[in-house]
Amino acid sequence: MTAEIWDVIIVGAGLSGLSAAHLLRKRDAKLRILILEGKDRVGGRTVSTEIPAANGFDRWDFGGQWVGSTQTHILELINELGLETFPQFNTGKKVYHTGGPGARVRTYRTSIPALSPLVLMDITQFLWKIDRLCGTVCVQDPSKTPNAVDLDSMTLHSYTELHSWTAELKEEIGVCSRSVFGMEPSQMSFLFFLMYAAAAGGLLPLLENTEGSAQEFKIKGGTQQLSECLAKRVGRENVRLGSAVTAIWQNAEWARVTTTTNTFLCRAVIVTCPPHLAGHRLRLELVAVMLKLESRLVLPGLEGATAESEAGAYSGSVPVCTKLATDLSLKAPYSEPWTMARILNETAKIHYEPALPSQREFLTQSMPVGHMIKFIITYQTAFWKEKGLSGEIVTGSSVDCPFCVTFDATSFSGNAALVGFIAGQQASQWSSKEAGERRKAVLSSLVKYLGPEAASFIHYEEKDWAKEDYSGGCPVNVMAPGLLTYYHPSLRKPCGRIHWAGTETATQWCGYMSGAVQAGQRAALEVLAELSPMILTQEEQAAVRHSQTVEAPAQQTPSSKLTYLSTVKAAVIATLTISAALLLAQRQNALIRVKMYLTSLFSTSKSNKFLF
Repeated sequence: MTAEIWDVIIVGAGLSGLSAAHLLRKRDAKLRILILEGKDRVGGRTVSTEIPAANGFDRWDFGGQWVGSTQTHILELINELGLETFPQFNTGKKVYHTGGPGARVRTYRTSIPALSPLVLMDITQFLWKIDRLCGTVCVQDPSKTPNAVDLDSMTLHSYTELHSWTAELKEEIGVCSRSVFGMEPSQMSFLFFLMYAAAAGGLLPLLENTEGSAQEFKIKGGTQQLSECLAKRVGRENVRLGSAVTAIWQNAEWARVTTTTNTFLCRAVIVTCPPHLAGHRLRLELVAVMLKLESRLVLPGLEGATAESEAGAYSGSVPVCTKLATDLSLKAPYSEPWTMARILNETAKIHYEPALPSQREFLTQSMPVGHMIKFIITYQTAFWKEKGLSGEIVTGSSVDCPFCVTFDATSFSGNAALVGFIAGQQASQWSSKEAGERRKAVLSSLVKYLGPEAASFIHYEEKDWAKEDYSGGCPVNVMAPGLLTYYHPSLRKPCGRIHWAGTETATQWCGYMSGAVQAGQRAALEVLAELSPMILTQEEQAAVRHSQTVEAPAQQTPSSKLTYLSTVKAAVIATLTISAALLLAQRQNALIRVKMYLTSLFSTSKSNKFLF
């Protein structure tokens, strides 16, 4: 069969891939662009679903949800598509509960809970250090950051252990890590954490829902319509759903992209899927062992399958599959070679020929993705507002409460709802339980924090992103210690005719929808520089060159207003809490530790003592 010929093939119909296609089409309408998507929908890690509500049905986001006023790339796209935003509701008291089930439940209205003076001082000095370090990070090339090797050799957990002395702060960092990354602080490089925060203008913008923060606005009608609108603009006929890419082959003239049913030729490829899915195909034996350990396999569409039809898609691997099934003592239907071939084919990653550079391979194999379960609960009325509450609840890790954070999720049309996240270790623990048990635990916790009205809901809906095909987790891939300083340049560097996008490759608001748009547009400019260089301005050509080399000039992401405001607040809080801590401290060693931290906090030395 003759392969179809295109100019550009984009792997993934999420925001990054569709933004790349949109820019390519705008700048050169003659380009033939094909988008291949494994899912049965566009949107990637954004999905909007209609569920029962007070006034019938309404639409909520079960993936990426918020945008902020400092996220320029996504806001420009929203304006271009004629969509509108509305503010996240944050008026009223917030609920804060850490320290275990028996600890006191607190309420507060400011950015920081009403904790003890010693804890407030600990939080203040920690935020001050993080902001100082974020200001030194080179987001484009983190290896240029001062003390990069040392910072990349530790985790967020190990840094927190060294630079905090209160259990409350350590628990708070765990809550932040779960809510932002879907991971525990011990699972990511501290330098990656700093880079991620620096790309957003500081740490507080990642956590707040006020002006300039990540959770500032929502999109009327949901975020998935961004991808739906882009798909219409690039042409629905150019977007092929259910077309998972299994292999990319390239030489000096062409790239050949293969799905389970078709083969295409093109001059350039943009891969936008998450790094853990964009890497090289797993060894057959390793995937088979994984299947052996999986007790809840779902095998849709196997009726009428034959050895030839199913195993043929796996390049004639029937003998291998038969041997593996025998060696692993798999029982029917998993012992059938065509069944196993299909499983292997659907769980395998993309195969590249020639193989990708070893640095790129190692990077994608070592970037785990977060684990989040997002739930929406609809109500007849927003009873929490009537009680003077904002709907925001922040909780520490607990055997009783599954979620780490909730927010008001009332729709633009006024249908009352709450949104919450079960993330990190809590997601791993609760995902193995029955859905009814999770729902019962969530509602029980909401009753505890918001009142008995929380039990009288209309509808409960959840989405476990770890079980989402061609996502395998959410919200973002992180880097383990040691990756940034040695392998990061290969994250964006093209490999021949293959270019890389996706929000993980962004330099502004990495991990967010705005980062996805920026990354897609950057990859599109790289392709245009090869296929239609005369279209680009000199500034764009220079930007493409800089994005592909580690010698690019370092550019700092502008700090958010929240960072400056927090500095003023920190000075006031520090003055008050330092005095209070000194008066209230009952033990000599506590006084000594306070003195040591104060010396470090206000030192003007350039010896980087504030780091270590």
